[in-house]
Order: sequence, then structure tokens, then C-alpha cells
Amino acid sequence: MPTDTGTAPVDTEPSAPPGPRGVEPEQLGFEGMPERLFTCTPSKLASFEDCPRRYRHSYLDRPTPQKGPPWAHNSLGASVHTALRNWYGLPAQRRTPGALPTLLRATWVSEGYRDEEQQRAAFQVALGWLEGYLAGVDPKVEPVGVERVVGAKTAVLALSGRVDRIDRRGDELVIVDYKTGRRGGDTDDARGSSALALYAYATAKQFHRTCRRVELHHLPSGTVAAHEHTDASLARAVERAEATGRDILAAEAALNGGADPDLAFPMTPGALCSYCDFRKICPGGADAPVRQPWVAVEAVLDVTDRE
Repeated sequence: MPTDTGTAPVDTEPSAPPGPRGVEPEQLGFEGMPERLFTCTPSKLASFEDCPRRYRHSYLDRPTPQKGPPWAHNSLGASVHTALRNWYGLPAQRRTPGALPTLLRATWVSEGYRDEEQQRAAFQVALGWLEGYLAGVDPKVEPVGVERVVGAKTAVLALSGRVDRIDRRGDELVIVDYKTGRRGGDTDDARGSSALALYAYATAKQFHRTCRRVELHHLPSGTVAAHEHTDASLARAVERAEATGRDILAAEAALNGGADPDLAFPMTPGALCSYCDFRKICPGGADAPVRQPWVAVEAVLDVTDRE
């Protein structure tokens, strides 16, 4: 899963862990289908939409350009996500608050923090998030999937992605996405998330069950932002993803045909430049304000202290 702010890492999706058996839909023939399907994840598509230049540096340039220092907010988000995954990996009778410090400490990512003091403060805040969130979760309820890789094929895409959690609510499946950033998001964020819509689409295809509801679970505030998709809204999300996939294939074809790489994959300067891994080698990032690797975590800790 992609973290809340900053850049998305290159996707290296491993095989799906054991879970309910699902059959990937067969590729069908469509008029106008490209010669090959574009293999992608939602974060890979989003990388191109945010900035084609960053996409090129992340996925095409070899060797990959040197990245900047690791971001503390990515470390914090990864630590919390892994602890939640491992909590569900315990037998139900061992899913207790007392298990959380050990789970969080075992896979704590220490990169990017300003100093030991900030890292210790972040650990305590993260532990509080986990304790508060899981206090409202029935430990005996088994999700359909935890960090489950789902996939589906369309006329253009071979789509896959890792879902934080898939719940069963009655006869339907629900996509749950954990958020650990300063801002929790609202119903508009849940409705507008292309990634969540694509996860729902792929989950429905793979498990042959209805999956329309998507939820953003913000651990710092304990809030849940949800949206109920329709078949039509999921179809629109797939169409947008296919359009992006076609744009990427066209840009790659131009690059392979000898086009100037910077013209085939233009930069899109903006607020995200300050958090881009490739800021130092990109002209568009030269004028962006310099952000220290720990700045986003510092903001989260400041909000927590004031609360």
C-alpha cells in the first residue's frame, strides 16, 4: 500500500498470502486491445498521474537515479501497518493489547527520524494509535484478507495491488485502508480514491463477490470515512485507469522510438516536489522548499501533543 504523504516506492508485489480461494478472470478479446496488457498497481498509475518525470525515474531509468534520504513518515506508516498485519497473524486468543508493544517493536522502522528522542516519541504515539484502534475491533473476527494481493485484467491493464484488509459484511466484501497521516480524510476522499475503487473492482472479480464499500480508517483520530460505490462508479474508475495506462504506453513507445526522455515524460512541478525522492536531480524540484525527512512526523507529534 502506498503511505499518506511523500513519494510512493517502486512496487514489488510478492505472491498473495494464503486466503480464501479466488479465480483470476480470464483475459478476453476486445477490439482495439493493445498488443500487451500494461502491468500495473494503483500506485504505479498514480505516480504517472502526479508527475510523469517521477514515474520515469522510478520505473524506467536504469540504473535508477539515486534517491534522497528516507522519510520518517513512511517509516512510521510502515511500522504501524506491519504491526496490524502481525496482530491478525496471531491466534485469536493472543490478540490482546498486551501483545502490541512487542509487535510494534519487532518490526519498527527507525529511518528518517531527527533523533532518538523523536523516534521514541513516535513509537509511543504509534502504540497509542494501535491500542485505541484495536480496542474497537473484535479479535475473534477473521478478515477475508490482510495485506492481500488482489488482481484483475481489463482490456488494457493487468492490474494488481495489496489491500490493507478485506472484511466480510454479510454477503459483501469491504475494502479497508489504514491511514496514519496528520489528516484523516472524509467521505469525498473515500469516494475520490482511485486506488480504493480499483481494489474494490479487483476484489470483486477475484472472489466473485460483491465489493462496493471502501473505508479509510484513520488511526490517529479513530475516524472512518466510507463510500459505497456503484457498478457505474467502479466502471468509471477502471476507464480512468485504462486511460492512464494508454498514456504511459504511448510515452514509453515514444521514448523507445528515440524521443527526448524529458519531453516524453514531462515534469509536473507542485507541492509534492518537496517530498519527491528525485528532487535533487529534477529541475522542477530545484525551487521547491526543502523539507527535512522528519517534518511530517513532527507535525503529527505536534498535533498529538496539543490534543
